[in-house]
Amino acid sequence: MQLVYDILQGSLLWRFLAAVCGWFGRQWQSSRVVQGFLRPTALGENIARSSIFFRLWSRLRELFTLLYQKLRLDRVFTGSVFLQNFFWCTLAAVLAPMLSTMQAAALVAAAFCSLALRLVREGSKPLAYAPANKYILLFAGVYLAAAVLSVNPQESLLPGLLTFCFVLFSLVVENGADSRRKLHTFTALLVLAATAVSLLGVAQYVFGVSGEASWVDSDMFSVSTRVYATLENPNVLGEYLVLIFPLGGSLLLTAKSWGQRVLWLLCCGLMGLCLLMTLSRGSWVSLLLAGGIFFLLLKPQLIVLAPVVLVGLAAVMPASVMERFSSIGNLQDSSTSYRVAIWMGSVAMLKDYWLSGVGPGTGAFNLVYPRYSYNAANAEHAHNLYLQMAADGGICALLVFLVVILALCRQLCAAMAKNKKWETRLFLIGILSGMGGFLANGMTDHAFYNYRVMLLFWVVAGLGMAWARFAAEEAEA
Repeated sequence: MQLVYDILQGSLLWRFLAAVCGWFGRQWQSSRVVQGFLRPTALGENIARSSIFFRLWSRLRELFTLLYQKLRLDRVFTGSVFLQNFFWCTLAAVLAPMLSTMQAAALVAAAFCSLALRLVREGSKPLAYAPANKYILLFAGVYLAAAVLSVNPQESLLPGLLTFCFVLFSLVVENGADSRRKLHTFTALLVLAATAVSLLGVAQYVFGVSGEASWVDSDMFSVSTRVYATLENPNVLGEYLVLIFPLGGSLLLTAKSWGQRVLWLLCCGLMGLCLLMTLSRGSWVSLLLAGGIFFLLLKPQLIVLAPVVLVGLAAVMPASVMERFSSIGNLQDSSTSYRVAIWMGSVAMLKDYWLSGVGPGTGAFNLVYPRYSYNAANAEHAHNLYLQMAADGGICALLVFLVVILALCRQLCAAMAKNKKWETRLFLIGILSGMGGFLANGMTDHAFYNYRVMLLFWVVAGLGMAWARFAAEEAEA
């Protein structure tokens, strides 16, 4: 990377473009809007800690701490693995793509219990604060309320509870990864887990795998093998890899030895190869967007190389990949026309259920959606993250989610503005670009349909809040 940058630095065209980009960048950063976005005040934290909810939480914690001491439970749990909150967070996050949903939920519950036990044992230990925390709590609460108010509460209860717990798990990760070593270890293990899943996907492609005929329009495409590894669906696997791939890039660019560089390059190569083998067009476009965000935040001047990179990729990609890629937006493809029909039906449904939605889960969706479906396009979900969120919990769920994303982006960008260290900035950039690519993928698919992938999105969000807090503390030290 540094060698390429040194070569470019010697080019007159590059220096001219760098000067122009630099001038525009300085004008942009000096604007009041951007400065206000990048410099959040401590007012939010002060208000949060003086709220009635925080005071109630403090009193409840004091009560349980007193009970813990009176029962002499410190003797029981001294040296216990149940106090190792980071261990349980890591176990849940790393194994999530390889376990069933309920097995992952059991590990998430163990991590919650571990954090609660640690907070009760260490009465003076504060909970980590991030501006997005209150919105994450509100978003989880909206989904729980949506499950109760569902058109089919019995079918919505489990999906609502899973969403509630998996969303709040981001706060557990934020509190568990409380040192630079833990943050780096957690990030590395997420990438290694994704590499193991990718290796299984590549093996499926090599040795053959059975898949649903609906995954590929056989009238338009000559390919029939789409891998899904442990995630049951090629598109779901693609969404997962788009989320994690940029973190592999961050580890590669911060590696301190050739052995580490080879390891992370191999991991990125396997993830990229597996992503190609999913034949998920939405994931391909999302990964390109994630890469654009990554390099734009890393070195804005590198964006001028985007046309060269795209032409190079087109030249080396297999014909089957280019065949799929060139079909994006083609309504003759049954997959595309099917999605458009579902979106139209979902929008028609939301005209009547925009305020409270129909409730989380496929059971509630399927009870109402068939009355609005276009061209007999039956579906278990809206094939769009944002339409589905509105269908689950109404306009409130969608708006609160967008506020959560805005707060997360603001915290990560503010941390990057404060901290100029190469390594720390790279991890913040990797998280931002991975989440950006994932959310872009949500425009063409319900990215939270698989609960384990939804869990991993909130894991990365929690990791991002932890990295941002560390970056801000490091800059102030």
